[in-house]
Amino acid sequence: MTFTASVIVLPCPAMPNNKTERRGGERVPVRVPLTISATETNLQATGHTRDLSSNGIFFYTDFPIRQGNNVEMVLILPPELTSGEKRWVCCQATVVRVEDDAEGNRHGVAAKVRTMEFLPELIG
Repeated sequence: MTFTASVIVLPCPAMPNNKTERRGGERVPVRVPLTISATETNLQATGHTRDLSSNGIFFYTDFPIRQGNNVEMVLILPPELTSGEKRWVCCQATVVRVEDDAEGNRHGVAAKVRTMEFLPELIG
C-alpha cells in the first residue's frame, strides 16, 4: 500500500517591526568628496560620503570627530539629487553617531543636517 502526502505551506505573518525609524528621508547611496569644519575643535578635514538623505549624511574621514560636535560640510550634490544638475552645498549638521574602525584610523560619522544652503556656481 502506498500513501501520498501533500504539504501546504502557509505564509507566516510578518513579525512586527518595533524599531523606530529615525531617518526622515530616503537614503541615497552616493560617494562624493567633502570638506568638514568643526568649530569646537578647530578641525579642518576631508572625507567622502557613503549616503545622503534630505536631513542626514553618513561620511568617512580619517580625522577624529565626536558625537555631539557641530560641523559644517561643503560638498557637491550629484545631478540625481538636484533635479538634473550638480550643485555645491554648505550644510550645518550635528554629529549623532561615530563608528571607529578596528585600528581607530578611519571614522564613520552620521550627522543630522540642520540647514543646507545651495552655493552660487563660480564661473572661471
